[in-house]
Amino acid sequence: MRRILLLNTLPLAMLAVTLLFLNDFQNSLLETDVNALREQAHIYAAALGQSAVMRNPGRHPLPGAEYMFDTALARPLLLRLTEPSPNARARLVGPDGTLVADSLNEASLAHHTGGKLPASFPDSDLPRQWEPPHNNSLEVAYEWLLSLLPLSSREGIVTLDTPDAPPPDPSAAGSTRGTEAAPYIRRTPDRQLVITVAEPVMHDGQTVGVIQLTRQAQEVDRSLFAVRSSILSLFLVAMAVTVLLSWYLSLTIARPLLRLAVASHDMRDVSGRADTVPENLLNRRDEIGVLARALRGSVLALWARMDATERFAADVSHEIKNPLSSIRSAIETLPRIENRVRQERLLSIINNDVKRLDRLISDISDASRIDAELSRARPEPVAVESLLAILTEMHQTTRKPDDAILKLVDESDDPAHPLRVLAVEDRLVQVLRNLIGNAISFSPSKGLIVLRCRANSGKVEVSVSDEGPGIPDGKLEDIFDRFYSERPNSENFGQHSGLGLAISRQIIEALHGNLYAENRHDDQGRVLGARFVILLPRAP
Repeated sequence: MRRILLLNTLPLAMLAVTLLFLNDFQNSLLETDVNALREQAHIYAAALGQSAVMRNPGRHPLPGAEYMFDTALARPLLLRLTEPSPNARARLVGPDGTLVADSLNEASLAHHTGGKLPASFPDSDLPRQWEPPHNNSLEVAYEWLLSLLPLSSREGIVTLDTPDAPPPDPSAAGSTRGTEAAPYIRRTPDRQLVITVAEPVMHDGQTVGVIQLTRQAQEVDRSLFAVRSSILSLFLVAMAVTVLLSWYLSLTIARPLLRLAVASHDMRDVSGRADTVPENLLNRRDEIGVLARALRGSVLALWARMDATERFAADVSHEIKNPLSSIRSAIETLPRIENRVRQERLLSIINNDVKRLDRLISDISDASRIDAELSRARPEPVAVESLLAILTEMHQTTRKPDDAILKLVDESDDPAHPLRVLAVEDRLVQVLRNLIGNAISFSPSKGLIVLRCRANSGKVEVSVSDEGPGIPDGKLEDIFDRFYSERPNSENFGQHSGLGLAISRQIIEALHGNLYAENRHDDQGRVLGARFVILLPRAP
């Protein structure tokens, strides 16, 4: 849950913090305020240069200092000029740096002497400062967040990144303004944004002094507050939605995975076989349901394999115990018999039982390593028609006169493209040899055994048919059980281990195919013989 929440909220928080900087937006607002303040200062300077200047009666050591401010005219004029601007403060400085007039001081003096106080200063000697409202938690959070933002929102000098304007041409007609001084922008200790510009006061082409105009950039802070408040509001809404979605993901993904892990631990460590996979997870139709069903299927397959291994071990113990008991009985009896013929018969029994044990152990070893071997082997395309042709030719070449006859019937749909199956060739040959051997054992003298090969719905069907007595009713599946043996009366007991068909089905199923048996009947329902059918995936 914590990781999901962190991964979902961290990019959103980074985006919101990045948007809160708003440097370009703040610069554009400041540039607008600076230009407006410069124009205002230029108007003030023109008015003072025309109406509040007199010729300097004394000596004027500074070049061009023929004129000076008339203090009696400059102070009230400066006060009247700044009256419409409630947040502006103007200072008039002479050429030698002497303060001639200050609109704030003039307003305070008018208030204490009973003069008319300008409407811009109704309640105090200082202009009113704008502060963000503190009506709710969002606005309190804004003030706290403002203190964490970079230098543009902290106490100190604020730089204005704007393209430099080309210097004015002094020779241009009507040009009365020199090179403009850079504005001085700063934040006060209470984070109020203040802009200061300076404009020379000119009279007859001579600089009489400088007017310095200072104003609080309240609109800049108001605009920044409005934009940042909108961003914070959207961020909080998005954060709430993100938290809810993260919680939903935790309920639908993280917790079900944890429940599956607990169920897997219980099925592994708890005694007994308890299927602890929650039923509601098994019924889900998404990836969690697929995982739950896969986990349950794996556990059930493992339990089935354990049961099969247990049954196989019991069957092996039983099958090996029989010849061992026979050998032990013959060995115990042999010293007490003096008849040479009976002794040779007992020795023959011992020899047959030893051979039977050897076949059993070989078949058991083969059956036990088939799964591991086939899991490592990679099925490859095998031309099944040519394989059946080779087996048929080998049998026909080596058969005795009274042996069964092997015949291949090719029923492929396209002779130009022979049928191929995905299989392990050695193991497929083993299965075919076993089925042909069984058919030969049950076939009468000179009986016909037919091998057929044909395509069947994306698979290849291979069948082995004989003319023997067929398979007893109810035994069509039992013959594939381990150690099941249903042999002809002409064969001696113990010549087969009863694992041949079981191993054959195990191999075919490992190759993602199927092996089954059926009886062939004529029109009257009489059994004509048995048929074993192999279905394997067709190779492209």
